[in-house]
Amino acid sequence: MKTMFFIVVLILSALSESMAGDPDILSDFIVPQDNTTVDGNFFTYTGMRVLLDAPEAKTFSVLKASMAEFPALNGQSVSYAVLDFPPGSVNPPHTHPRASELLFLVDGALEVGFVDTTNKLFTQTLKTGDMFVFPKGLIHFQYNGDKKNEALAVSAFGSANAGTVSIPNSVFNTTIDDGVLALSFKTDVYTIQKIKAGLAGKS
Repeated sequence: MKTMFFIVVLILSALSESMAGDPDILSDFIVPQDNTTVDGNFFTYTGMRVLLDAPEAKTFSVLKASMAEFPALNGQSVSYAVLDFPPGSVNPPHTHPRASELLFLVDGALEVGFVDTTNKLFTQTLKTGDMFVFPKGLIHFQYNGDKKNEALAVSAFGSANAGTVSIPNSVFNTTIDDGVLALSFKTDVYTIQKIKAGLAGKS
């Protein structure tokens, strides 16, 4: 599986160029002002090494390689994320406002889907080796419905800073008035408060 992971990264490196969406830069690369040395180390990210000997995750987890973690990506219109789905786990509905997402399923099976601007739901059951694209800015999700086996995916983004907006957290873990939410969801304030209590501390 380790070999497969690195093969996937190489494949996605080539594919990500066709998804590029960040503004063009006027130099080969951008060096942060506080960086005085530019050599091979600047262009190397070792943060994914932790995956090689990591124990199985207990909850859904994401390991990112975006501009925040890997400054050399600034201006390069690409970033990655490794998504680890323990049995029965979900990556809740969310959006990436600055990039589309190309997901490659390295191991396991996933139920995935997105909703377009006409509220049409597009879903698919992915098996190991499948790819799925989530269009830029649209609400989407991934779910490992297998109760015994984990799933592992690698996602490429057409931006060094794709951004993630979690729908549950953005709606219920902010200071939007309970009354406004109750009217919006055609329910009562008590129900809204119960949902908020369940999401508290999970942003």
